[in-house]
Formats: sequence, C-alpha cells, structure tokens
Amino acid sequence: MIYLDYQATTPLAPEAREAMLPWLGGPETSGFANPHSPHRPGRMAAAAVEVARDQVAALLPPGGRVIFTSGATEAINLAMVGSGSKRLAVSAIEHSAVLDTARWIDPGSQEIPVGEDGCVAADAPLREGTDLVAVMQVNNEIGTVQPVDELAQRAHAAGALFLCDAVQGAGKIVPPQGADMIAISAHKMYGPKGIGALWVRDGLDLEPLIRGGGQEQGLRSGTLSPALCAGFGAAAALALRSRDEDAAHIARLWDSARAALPDWDLNGSAERRWKGNLNLHRKGLDVARLMSDLRAVAFSAGSACASGSGRPSHVLRALGLADSAAKASIRLGFGRYSTQRDIEDACAQIEAAAAAQGV
Repeated sequence: MIYLDYQATTPLAPEAREAMLPWLGGPETSGFANPHSPHRPGRMAAAAVEVARDQVAALLPPGGRVIFTSGATEAINLAMVGSGSKRLAVSAIEHSAVLDTARWIDPGSQEIPVGEDGCVAADAPLREGTDLVAVMQVNNEIGTVQPVDELAQRAHAAGALFLCDAVQGAGKIVPPQGADMIAISAHKMYGPKGIGALWVRDGLDLEPLIRGGGQEQGLRSGTLSPALCAGFGAAAALALRSRDEDAAHIARLWDSARAALPDWDLNGSAERRWKGNLNLHRKGLDVARLMSDLRAVAFSAGSACASGSGRPSHVLRALGLADSAAKASIRLGFGRYSTQRDIEDACAQIEAAAAAQGV
C-alpha cells in the first residue's frame, strides 16, 4: 500500500512511539499513574506532561500557554466558545470545526471569500462589531498558505481576537506570530491521535467547556494521558529539529508528482502553499471509479472529514470551480516517510487509471 493521505493523518513517528511506551504502564511499572495524584508516581507522570508541554510550546510563539485537549476540534471549540465571542468572521475555506461552530454561535457569521488561488486577501473587509476572526494557516484540502499575520493585524485593528487553525502547518512552517489563539493536533504532525492543544496568548482568559475537577489550568477537567502528551511532545521536538529537512524532501516529491501528472489542473496557488498537499482535477474524471481501481494507493477525493457526503467540496466551490470540476478532483498528501519511489509508482498508477477512463 502506498499511503498518500497525509492531510487526513500522518504515520506515528518512531520517536513519538518510544516516548509513549513508559507511560502506557502495566502493573509492574509506575507509568500508569494519574498525573494529578500527589504521590511520587503521580508526580513523575505530571513531570512527563510538563516536559511535553514545553516541547509543544517550542513550536509556538513566545508569550502564551499551551492547554492540552483531545484534538484540534476541541481546541477550536474552546477558543471560539470560551472566548465569549458573539459576532464572528471566518474564511470560506475553513475546516468544518470552525465553520459549524461559527454558525452555531453566530448564525449570521461573516464568511470571508478567497480568490481563485484559494487565498484570503490580507485587506479583506470585516463587519463592524466583529469579536473574533478565524482563518487557518494552511488549508487542509488544497494546501494554500494564508497571510495570517496580516489578517491578525487587521482583526486587532477592528477590535477583534484572531484564532488560527494551524493543524496543517504546525511543525512544518513558521507558526503564526500575531494570533491570540492557535489550535494544533498531534496526529497531523507524526504524533498520536486523541490529543491536541490550544495555545492562548498571555492575558487572555477563557471560560471552560468541560467542567469537573479543574484540571488543565481550570479549562479542561479530566485526567490527562501522560502517554499521549509524551508522544505529542516528542513529535513536536522532532518536527522542530527536522523542519527544514522535511520541507526540502517534500518539495522534491512535489516536483516529481507535478512532472508525472502533466495533464491535471492544480487547485489553488502553486506558490503560496504547503507542497505536501497536491490537489488536482481532470475534466470528466470519475473519482469514485478511480479510487475503486486503485486499491493499493491511499489518497483522498477531498477532506476526510466530509468524505462520503456526496457533496462537492465547499473549499473547491469557494475557488469558483464548477461542481463537475470539484467532483473530478483528488488530493495527494505526502510527507516525511514518503519516498520518491512511492510518488513515481502512485502517479503512474493514477495516470494509467485515468487514461483507462478515456479522460
């Protein structure tokens, strides 16, 4: 199997797995202890959590705190609901975690459009009285990189907070510097599933979503998993060390994939993007048939979070693509553990299967 769905999830880094093992804890070890307990095993588990917190914080700007969550969706909800914002503005290509939460809080929330390149204009107008602006750093479907620092400045000038979903960019590109809150997820950066984080700028207070024992700085009651935290921390530390090397490797794979699929049209900007995301369309393509014919290649027909709905991607529609083009689009995602051979073999199979359809 050739795995090309890195936007949906990434393989667990061996370093992250090794960091987790001592804290999975059988009865013959103390690694199973509750990190909120006052005894020695509990304090050891708590220390592991704080090491991980520092490792994750190193990926993010100074002047803020890291709150562990179950994932980016919870982090986004904590930011949007916990901030008490009532009037929201979000980009038209946000993840459903942002879009659906914004519509729940503010049914009339403003959707900031993108151009044909899939990018938000840095001078996009905001409604008067906006409390919170949310724009993602790297789009999960098409990989475009947004001008988040400029947009944060614009939000602040309007008296609004700025939230950035940095799930696809964390550990890969420089983090947003002007945001008030940043949501990230471990499993999109070679860490374990089931854990994410919200970075909150110093001086900003939030109301908790989950009440109970007051754990996690009073903002997220419940017992933390030292194993998940340790895996997240190790993945973050590795990402920081290997960021430039990973980016160069992925750029080479991108060039190979583009050369191998010359008759496909690129969705989104070729320049302002993370090159581990290649979203393409081909006129007349039957994507369902293509995926059925290519059982040995794991790729996506769109966002994994909306797959199976039968609806054209809201992201591709926002670019101005017709429904027929949106439904004829595929997303190839590759990363640290993808090889040149993977890309060459997968693209050859994709090209041959598309040609067999006569398109």
